[in-house]
Amino acid sequence: MDDQATAKVLDALGDPTRRAVLELIRGGARPVGAIAAELPVSRPAVSQHLHVLKEAGLVRDRKEGTRRLYSVDPRGLAELRRYLEGFWDTALVAFKDAAEGNEAAAPQAEGDRKGAKG
Repeated sequence: MDDQATAKVLDALGDPTRRAVLELIRGGARPVGAIAAELPVSRPAVSQHLHVLKEAGLVRDRKEGTRRLYSVDPRGLAELRRYLEGFWDTALVAFKDAAEGNEAAAPQAEGDRKGAKG
């Protein structure tokens, strides 16, 4: 995920209403009206939130008759997961180093805690 795409995804998920929308469509495709019925915002507001989520690559839509159904885009979530796993990998390496007694990182962290207390 490039920096601009990452920023779009994280910005999109920074809004609690958009996170709620994503949660609602997690179980399957839903039309705007059904999503809006579950939220304390108007249907036009839900449409705007869906637009932002779609632009970020987290939501996709398909036309069915006269309405559009919105669902989670697994490709966007896979990209987000890859991005976040980079942090997890770094944390695991640090944990491994600490568990194996590598003194390079552990004393610095201990010193930071002491400095923060007093």
